[in-house]
This record gives sequence, C-alpha cells and structure tokens, in this order.
Amino acid sequence: MREISTRSFVANSRKYAPPARPVVVVCLDGSADEYLDAALARGWMPHVQRVAVSGYRGLARGAMPSFTNVNNASIVTGAPPSVHGICGNFFYDPATGEEVMMNSARYLRAETIFPAASRAGRKVAIVTAKEKLRDILASGLVDRGGIAFSSEKAGEATSKTHGIDRVEEIVGRPTPPIYSGDASLFVLRAGVALLEQGMADFLYLSTTDYLQHKFAPDAPEVVEFYAAIDHELGRLFESGAIVGVTADHGMNAKQKTDGSPNVIYLESELTKKFGNGFRVVLPITDPYVVHHGSLGSFAVVHLPNYQPLAPVQQWLMSLFGVTEVYDRDTAARKLELPADRLGELVVLAGRDLALGRTPKYHNLKALAGGLRSHGGRYEEMVPFILSEPLKPEYAAKAAGDPRNFDILDFTVNGTQKE
Repeated sequence: MREISTRSFVANSRKYAPPARPVVVVCLDGSADEYLDAALARGWMPHVQRVAVSGYRGLARGAMPSFTNVNNASIVTGAPPSVHGICGNFFYDPATGEEVMMNSARYLRAETIFPAASRAGRKVAIVTAKEKLRDILASGLVDRGGIAFSSEKAGEATSKTHGIDRVEEIVGRPTPPIYSGDASLFVLRAGVALLEQGMADFLYLSTTDYLQHKFAPDAPEVVEFYAAIDHELGRLFESGAIVGVTADHGMNAKQKTDGSPNVIYLESELTKKFGNGFRVVLPITDPYVVHHGSLGSFAVVHLPNYQPLAPVQQWLMSLFGVTEVYDRDTAARKLELPADRLGELVVLAGRDLALGRTPKYHNLKALAGGLRSHGGRYEEMVPFILSEPLKPEYAAKAAGDPRNFDILDFTVNGTQKE
C-alpha cells in the first residue's frame, strides 16, 4: 500500500498539516440543516447520527451571496470571495460590457488548496455533480497529475483532460442525468471508488441541489434521497478517511400562499419608478434553469450614469420583503466581496422572496414544481460535520463563528485523528 504523504503545505496564508490518512471533504449542495433533521428524526441517517455523537455536528456560516460557485470557490480556497474573486454564478463584466457566466478558472484570483496539496505529495481528486464547477475547482490540478471530473460528463472524462478515464467502469454506474438525485449519489460513489482503488487520498466531493430545489425537507422523495446520501457517507466514514461535510447554501420556498413564485422584478420596478437605463444582474443565473429559473434572493444593480444613488437605495429599502440594500463599498466590506465585480447597489431579500429582472426574462415554465431557491441571509447557515472529535482549540472555534470555508482546515488540522 502506498504511503500517504504528511508533508505540510500552505495555501492562501493557511498552513495544512495532513495526517497519514485519507482526507475527504464533502459539499452537500443546497443542504439546509432542516434536510438532515428531517431524515435523522425518521431514523434514516444512522451514519450521520453516529458521527454527530462520536465526531462533531454543528452549523457554520457560508459565504455571501449564498450561491454554488461562490461557496465552492470559498471552500476550496479556504477564503472569502474578496480573496478568490468569485462573487456569483453570473456577473456583468465592465471590461467587456457583457454579462457572463463566472464558471471559468480565469476569474479566480487565488489558487485553490489542491495544487499545494498535490505538490506536497497528496493524490488529489475532485468530483463535482455540475460540470460548471469543474474548471474553477480543478484549476492547476490535472497538469500536476490530479483527477477532476463531473458526474454530469463522467462518460467524457479522459486521462489527458481529467486525469482519469473509464470513470463509469471505475464507479460501476453509468453517467446519470443532471436533473436527478443520482447525479449527487454518483459523486459520493465515485469518491468511495477512488479511495478503495487507491487512486486518491485527498478528495473534494461536491453534489447538486436539484432535489432540494424541488422538494421541502420532509417530502418522502427527499428523505429517501438523504437516506441514500447517508449510506454513501457511511462508506466514506468507514473507509479510514477523515471526513468533513458541509454545504454551499441552504434552501427556502420563495412562494405566495397560492404556490406561485413570490418575486419582485427589480428591473421592471426601477424602470417604472426612475426611468430607463437600469441593469439588474442576478448572480444565481446558470445553465440549470429547471432548478430555480434564475430567481434568488440576491441581486446586483447597475445604475445609469445620470442617476443619483441615494434616492434609489432609499426606495429599494422601502420595498416590502427587501431586507438589505448596500452601496458597492459597503457591500464589499460587509459581505466580503470583490468591489470591482459589483454594481452600484447590492440588494438582498427575505426568506420567502426572490428577486428577478423582468417577467419576460424568466421562463417560469421551466421550474420543476414551485420555486425553492437561495442567495440571501436566510440560506447562509449550513451544516458542519466532522467524522472525528475536535481538538480543544478547534472545538472553541466551532463554538464561535465557524465558516463553511473552514471545513478543510478543520478536517486536515482540527481533528483528534491519531
């Protein structure tokens, strides 16, 4: 059996001293703690229940906005968006005058932890559900002999481009549909297979939130899904690896009492109140429109040149359901965001409200069921689970204000692992 490297390494000013054991960090996309609670209360997550007693289970605060790309980038760099630069799934690039997907490593301003771990001798593997994340998370890894692929495109992985081929054969499953629970389960099964076959000893596994967008925590379909997640987590717990589990964001219903989406169409309302020239950018926007229809609880507003900021900010704060409105510099400071990738204003909404552009911009027919989404403060708190008990100094940190992007630090450095 190959010896596992224990050489220390530094990434983004944090030192990591890995143990002579495999390390696995799992990001359960969209997993508000209520989803775990619903399955645990029904006795369907025995492995997580055991670890909650023998290891650690608590909550951590995610990065804002509470979106997938932002938080995955934070987790894999161990830093907030003000450091790594990813402030949404989508943004307006003033340098080009275009609205673009922020799903390329060229937008990263900080190296991920993985190349440093690879240079220190660890066998690194990244498995994501969504292909959109792979390029960001795998930046600089495959060239160093690491592995990185998505369950969405598992059948297309090659040694040259992904550091691995024959993924379906290795996992023992065909490539799943992205709009399915199997897309997430494939990620976890792939992690188990890579561990068991000695292909990796430092892994990051990131699932998708399709079912959480579709179902409330106590829905039978999603409780069964979390039971299946627990089965795969149990295999990871029992593999000898030290396992850390968190989420990128939570999930809430954004609906009226009749079940229709509860939305303020900001661009339409701003135009009606102040005139033309406003551009509202929704950082939740991505190719997976069935999930959320590009509706979330966080928006960026670009004002026309002639428009004074103060009256717009005051008017937006008067809207029922809007909870926070910040100018660019205040948003960058309070929300730890890169100021140069924001508009003049940043708007956050309440637990049950989504922010949109115009009714015509959003294809609500594409939504799978009612609108469940994220992006604001009410999806900021996420699970934080370690398979081993914490060292005293890390137990103290966990009792304070842990962040979801501390999970690699806790997993590598913070557990009583010997």
